[in-house]
Amino acid sequence: MKLLKQKTAIVTGGSRGIGRAIVLKFAENGANVVFTYVSSAEKANLVVKECQKYNVKVKAIKSDASDYNSAEILINNILKDFNTIDVLVNNAGITKDNLLLRMSDTDFNSVMHINMSSVFNMTKHVQRTMLKARDGSIINLSSVVGVKGNAGQSNYAASKAAIIGFSKSIALELGSRNIRSNVIAPGYIETEMTNRLDTDVVNQWKESIPLKRTGNSENVANVALFLASDLSSYITGQVINVCGGMVT
Repeated sequence: MKLLKQKTAIVTGGSRGIGRAIVLKFAENGANVVFTYVSSAEKANLVVKECQKYNVKVKAIKSDASDYNSAEILINNILKDFNTIDVLVNNAGITKDNLLLRMSDTDFNSVMHINMSSVFNMTKHVQRTMLKARDGSIINLSSVVGVKGNAGQSNYAASKAAIIGFSKSIALELGSRNIRSNVIAPGYIETEMTNRLDTDVVNQWKESIPLKRTGNSENVANVALFLASDLSSYITGQVINVCGGMVT
């Protein structure tokens, strides 16, 4: 059973890591998917090719979701091609980790701007078509550090906490129109970025996780699939921690 058959989804930052896994999972389940990337067209094209076996429309567009006008143009162009947008996944984001003592205002402001503004911009511009359809699912990627904080990541944690507050507010604003807004907060998920960490650091993280293992991108993609589908039709305003029990 294809849970997203005949639905159209947008995923920001879909060329690698968690975003890539979500694009593939949605395509596998019958959705037409448009995803954005900002740097590597080669990686984006590889994702499109991987999705071809599912016989759905998948399109990669170079676009910066943190730029208000670019986000508006993106949404308008997608609606010309697909007529509707049923699911929005705000996944794009950056990190610039440092202790507060050494963190510059530039590093703080850039992380806050890119991570939070991208969610605002995309949600702002997609809401009109969802309001017209009286249906939609908005899924925002936060992090467990946005729930509990983390030393050396005050800028990232602040941006991810802001996403949670924003998402809950949107759930309250748009719920009467059957538009749902939920948050996924991943914990330690193996990606290209975490693969560069020292083995001892990884083992320390694993010991702090009740399940005693790290997660992978597919674990997050499965939750995104649930929130995008009608299986979660009575769920909104919630934060789902995909963290092996770190936040317990």
